[in-house]
Amino acid sequence: MTTVTVITGANKGLGFETARRLIEAGHTVYAGARDAVRGAQATKALGARSLLIDITDDASVARAADQVRAEAGRVDVLVNNAGVAGPALPAGELTAADLQQVFDTNVFGAVRSIRAFLPLLQSANRPTIVNVSSALGSLTINADPAAHAELLPAWAPLLAYNSSKAALNMLTAVYAQSFPQISVVSVDPGFTATDLNGYQGTQSVEEGAAAIVAAANAGPGAPSPAFVGATGPVPW
Repeated sequence: MTTVTVITGANKGLGFETARRLIEAGHTVYAGARDAVRGAQATKALGARSLLIDITDDASVARAADQVRAEAGRVDVLVNNAGVAGPALPAGELTAADLQQVFDTNVFGAVRSIRAFLPLLQSANRPTIVNVSSALGSLTINADPAAHAELLPAWAPLLAYNSSKAALNMLTAVYAQSFPQISVVSVDPGFTATDLNGYQGTQSVEEGAAAIVAAANAGPGAPSPAFVGATGPVPW
């Protein structure tokens, strides 16, 4: 039986490469995109199933879940990949509205997605949720200046982005405790060259997607909750 996988933000970057690799591995992938034209182009290029989904819109997420329910009846793997970087301004210059905009995608978007697809995940045998996070969301690393250079290729005090990924990691921990039958994992793909960072990343999307693909394919027995990167566990 084929693995049914939903990936948000799959029309470009890490989401696209993750979809490509999972399709190559035999998954039936619903490639989520909030733009219908870009989504259709990506779906055609990938050989995926099209899924129009804007994770900042409750109705859009509900419609997407209804589509997958009607067509597949279950979801084995949900990859919450869609995210935004937010403004790279000094912490003192950011407003609550700036953070709210970032959290609406990076945190609340994941909540919308998980809540809508939860019944379909519970219909699967060994379901998995993969939250695409970042080591910039590690409280351990952020609190220790010595760890910035030691554990990261690039660290920045990005108030909105870092705090949103820390909150996403907490979602991982709480959902895993609340639904022990579902494997819930945060993944740090590493500093990958995508439009999220103006293509300044030090690794390719092929390299960055590796940890996401590994988490999606981990199967039964994988630690949950977990925070992992390409080389192993990432400190919470």
